[in-house]
Amino acid sequence: MGFDGAVGVRDGKSVRRRRALPKVPLVGVCVAALGLAPAVAVATPGSGVSATVVAKGTSEGKLKVKTPKGRTEVTFREITVAPGGSTGWHTHSGQLIVVVKSGMLTRTLDDCSVEATPAGTSFIEPSGTRHRHIGRNLGTEPVVLWVTYLLPEGSELSYDADAVDCPAST
Repeated sequence: MGFDGAVGVRDGKSVRRRRALPKVPLVGVCVAALGLAPAVAVATPGSGVSATVVAKGTSEGKLKVKTPKGRTEVTFREITVAPGGSTGWHTHSGQLIVVVKSGMLTRTLDDCSVEATPAGTSFIEPSGTRHRHIGRNLGTEPVVLWVTYLLPEGSELSYDADAVDCPAST
């Protein structure tokens, strides 16, 4: 009810008269509100698309990915290292995201630390000449790696590097 401004007297007392506001059905308000709500997009099914997970790996911790300054070339490779094989000492001019699909990759890093990375795991290989490393297959089955290279435009995938003088284990 709203006050219409009129004042009257009843039984010696002043009385304000109210008039009724028009009632709008609740249903009408709801319908109007729904009409003003943003439309929700309805997903449409895809067609003619197929996908296959070819390798999956989980990192031991957070992966810190850094792309090079400027344009980045993204290359994806499958690399197989035969039993007894190695990558040779090398570096990269950008980061690599590596998934070990099968086997066990054993890497010796520039500080002579050794990391054994089994199938089903992933890691970031750092960039730069101070991150020399070698990957070896010390097992009896092939090591299969799925590698994504994030390199500055025009870079080689890897660069040969001098071996690090580590104790006898390398």
